[in-house]
Amino acid sequence: MTDIESTESSNALSDYLHAHRATLITTDGSYAVSVHGEIAVGDRRIPYHLVPDAGFLGKTAKWRKLTTTAKLALLQERWNAAALHTLETALRDCADAVIDIATECELDPTGALNALQAKYERASERCKVALARIEAQQGTHAATRQAEKTRNAVNLSLYPESFTTAQAMPRHFIAVLGPTNSGKTHAAMEHLAQARSGAYLAPLRLLALENYQRLLDAGVAVSLITGEQRKLHPGATHVASTVEMFNPNKPIDVAVIDEIQLLDDPDRGAAWTAAVCGVPANTVYLLGALEAQQAIESLVHRIGGTLEIRKLERKSPLKMDPQPLGSLKNLKPGDVLIAFSRREVLNWRDQAIAEGFAVSAIYGNLSPEVRQAQAERFVSGDTKIIVGTDAIGMGLNTPARRVIFTTSNKWDGYSEGTITAALAKQIAGRAGRFGAHEAGFVAGFDARTHKVITELLREKIDPLPATGFFVAPNLDYLQQISKATGQTKLFALLELFTKHINVHDEFFVPANLSDQMEKARWLDTLKLSLEDRYTFSLCPVSTKIPMLENALMDWARDRADGKPSPLLRIEGIGGRNALQYLEDTCKLYAAYAWLGYRMADTFPHEELAQSLMKTTSEKIDLMLQQQNKRQAHAPQPKRGGRRRFGQH
Repeated sequence: MTDIESTESSNALSDYLHAHRATLITTDGSYAVSVHGEIAVGDRRIPYHLVPDAGFLGKTAKWRKLTTTAKLALLQERWNAAALHTLETALRDCADAVIDIATECELDPTGALNALQAKYERASERCKVALARIEAQQGTHAATRQAEKTRNAVNLSLYPESFTTAQAMPRHFIAVLGPTNSGKTHAAMEHLAQARSGAYLAPLRLLALENYQRLLDAGVAVSLITGEQRKLHPGATHVASTVEMFNPNKPIDVAVIDEIQLLDDPDRGAAWTAAVCGVPANTVYLLGALEAQQAIESLVHRIGGTLEIRKLERKSPLKMDPQPLGSLKNLKPGDVLIAFSRREVLNWRDQAIAEGFAVSAIYGNLSPEVRQAQAERFVSGDTKIIVGTDAIGMGLNTPARRVIFTTSNKWDGYSEGTITAALAKQIAGRAGRFGAHEAGFVAGFDARTHKVITELLREKIDPLPATGFFVAPNLDYLQQISKATGQTKLFALLELFTKHINVHDEFFVPANLSDQMEKARWLDTLKLSLEDRYTFSLCPVSTKIPMLENALMDWARDRADGKPSPLLRIEGIGGRNALQYLEDTCKLYAAYAWLGYRMADTFPHEELAQSLMKTTSEKIDLMLQQQNKRQAHAPQPKRGGRRRFGQH
């Protein structure tokens, strides 16, 4: 198929989705079509956003092998006028049943019918949830006695009220919303610095570090508290921390919650829900993207308080280059190349060095300290080009003149697909930093990528949902469920939480607890208290990296055996995997430090872990620099074709 035919097929696929109110999603390792619309039942208009039962298009590996034409044909077969009729008939039947029960018992069916808005879930399952909700209201839901007790223990309709300190305060929320490079943070941080007491809550340790330093420079007595790092000021009036570490029990004057649009993140959104519900500040700034407005208004209305919306525009214009970059020979100082994996970043870095450029490399597996050091070399002019992943889209203020996407595709954990418009805009927005450049420019490396990125930047981003805020269970919740049901296994308690949350309250939904539950399975085999198992289940260790998972298991066994756990100095290995090994080692030290703050008797070497994190980060940074120098002087192989890396 020619490039023109491929583009035409891709456009036809996009046009078909748009015309049929549908989007492609991945769920449970499969591609599916998610559709939205509205049904009429009596005088009610009931919105829905669901995956039709016939809307599954196949496992991700199979879908990726299809041509765009074949994908379109399969989509047309699974989602068409007949499928729409089947779906809406089933939804009307469900709604009729819900409304009949509600009418008979003089109940409001709205909450139950809201179950039909769940973008990633199967229609038939959401119909069951809708019926379960109305039956629970009716009091005749055919559940087991344990399920009844669990629902009572997990009364998430009272979730905000569980934050008693914040709920007792007359809080004023100020939502400062705008695109990247609109100056959202400036006014909020000025107010925070002038306040008698306050907190800055960040999505990343890197951002917490940056604004900790910002407050220090302003003469504020501030402490830094993240999961694995503490810098405690003896007379601190302020704290800069990651969002998960906020203190719900200490009243303060001003709080700043950054990147509020992450409320919609199924993995970490629960931390933002908790912070908005529970930060005990008189004034709470919510900083983030414009599409978060509707969600903020809904959540603040539910939890109480006054709300002020401030909308900002970008301070410098953002423009697409007329043509794709085409060749790395066309790079200019101040450019940032974007790839979406560590391997691709290092490959593109090597090619840029071969063209004679001094390069910084930034990707997610690097510690915040290394990312910052690499970015600072670009800021100071020691390097002229950055090659990075979307890790540069949050927390690194790099004065980029132009952002160039080497691809518009990214692996999402299940499959590789086009990035979202929101992500494209966040990354592209890093171009043209106000005060450094009059405008920012964006380009794709090749014609196809250039076209896709152009379309993504023009796309209007859907607002965040006004219901369905993610909630994760804290230890107190799990202990309540355990007391009510007699269940003591952490895995079973997490499962009960996620199972019954949907029946009880449509305003909150369970966060993605899959990683925590995977750890809970083997933690439940050890003689540990529920509190200890819960703590270990939250330790930031990837079970996909054997060295880290094995270390966590060893540490948990030491805790169960009642003996201190040593911190071994991990010596680096040579060869092509040395950099990866150092990166994983740095994560291991960070995890030990994280546990050291919570279980000091078992993990007494927290200071050593901090020191080794620092020296290992320095080794990684030095290794990146040395690789740059070697690559710059090494003979380079001839390169053929338009692209060697990132081709999709």
